[in-house]
Amino acid sequence: MASEVDICNTALGHLGDEAVVTAITPPDGSVQAMHCARFYPMARDALLEIHPWRCNTRRANLAKLAITPPIGWAFAYALPNKCIQPIAVLMPDALPDLFSTVNTNILTPAATDTLNSQDFVVESLDDDSQVVYTNTDLAQMIYRVTLTDTGKFTPLMVQALARYLASFLAGPIIKGTDGVAVAEKQLEMFLKFDLPRAQMSDANARQSNPYNNSTPASIAARA
Repeated sequence: MASEVDICNTALGHLGDEAVVTAITPPDGSVQAMHCARFYPMARDALLEIHPWRCNTRRANLAKLAITPPIGWAFAYALPNKCIQPIAVLMPDALPDLFSTVNTNILTPAATDTLNSQDFVVESLDDDSQVVYTNTDLAQMIYRVTLTDTGKFTPLMVQALARYLASFLAGPIIKGTDGVAVAEKQLEMFLKFDLPRAQMSDANARQSNPYNNSTPASIAARA
């Protein structure tokens, strides 16, 4: 299991930096640790928002609010705790394993159709709390949450995060035009290689086929 420090040291290694960070919360006193403490949370949260990873995707029944929705909407719900991005609002009788069978980025229109997402909108109230408006009673929501436990990340997610973090660290650590060039190269590698591999692995793990481990009766009878 890779820790935050492991991920930071991997990112520094991508930049050819020989320093070894021992702590980032708080930083161990090195310049590298100071930069990692600043940029690691930004890179982590951005990665979690890029794709509906299994580890930070949740389903919950929405809590109805006692407020009058604006014209065009029938129901108002509180946005779930720790939600950083709503994905879909579902009918109360949606299949329990519906999300686990999705094998793509479900923010695309075609994939959202597969989820049979109902129309909804998220708005802010005067007290800055967020509310979900929809015409679905007893609604459920699939959404992304903030996640800090690196033990929940898959190995390929860890690799992607380290590469992405390297693109954040390159400028402050290398500096000047060389730092800009290295940052661009690290971001390019992240987008072309590390991120797609992690997304593909995550998507493949969502596939659910109850027949994969069974033997058809006609074949079993021949045994």
